[in-house]
Amino acid sequence: MRTILAVTHHDTDGRMFDQMQRVLLRLAAQYDGIAVRATPQSAPGGLALLHASGAAVALELPGAREGLMSVGQARREVVKQALEMSAELIHLCDFDRALHWAEFYPDELAGVIAQLGSHDFTVLGRTQRAFETHPQVQRDTERIINALFAAAYGQPWDVTAASRGLTRAAAEWLTQHSDDDTIGNDCSWPLLLRRTPMRAGHLATEGLEFETADRFADAIAAAGGRAQWIAQIDADPRAWAMRLELARIEAESIARANDEQM
Repeated sequence: MRTILAVTHHDTDGRMFDQMQRVLLRLAAQYDGIAVRATPQSAPGGLALLHASGAAVALELPGAREGLMSVGQARREVVKQALEMSAELIHLCDFDRALHWAEFYPDELAGVIAQLGSHDFTVLGRTQRAFETHPQVQRDTERIINALFAAAYGQPWDVTAASRGLTRAAAEWLTQHSDDDTIGNDCSWPLLLRRTPMRAGHLATEGLEFETADRFADAIAAAGGRAQWIAQIDADPRAWAMRLELARIEAESIARANDEQM
């Protein structure tokens, strides 16, 4: 089945460039095409690599909203791009996570792609080992989100790894019926699909482990190592404020989706 990778891309300082040079063509070879929704502030070098790889790149309009309150809108738009590319299956993923997956777990990624048609909507989460690779600030706040989702949906799925598989039918339905512009569509999309007979499932993966370190070798070296760098993240109150705000947005999306189900 024609499978399109749909990614959002925001890389203003070009930190993803080296990994893109190493991995992008290998990533592209796993799919029948790549749809990209990029911010115009993204570094031109990375955008050039995407164009050269054959990816279909669409830029957000100047002045478009950014941040956690607009992630859901960007995801809807890139899913629409993938549908316009005649996708039968869509793998929606944050671009940095997709690159990490292709570089370090390419065989698993290929196996996951082969399974995307098993459900109309597949939540791609993390094994316990992969989850534990993340900083505490991320683990603790994402446990809250996952617990709230489990209470609403009835399944203990990891919904915060920013990766989904969608059949064409699920993608068409969600782009037509979801108006959740926020990052809360992590939770609201599977909750909304309860209105339909479409089937949803979950798959725990190793490749969705903590990927951010891939592009911060300089900061890791300056901190004295990976553990020390992660400890700095966990000690930063701004990181906690951002992650707690993310959890609040996700909780609001769960509440709204539940209200709409009644």
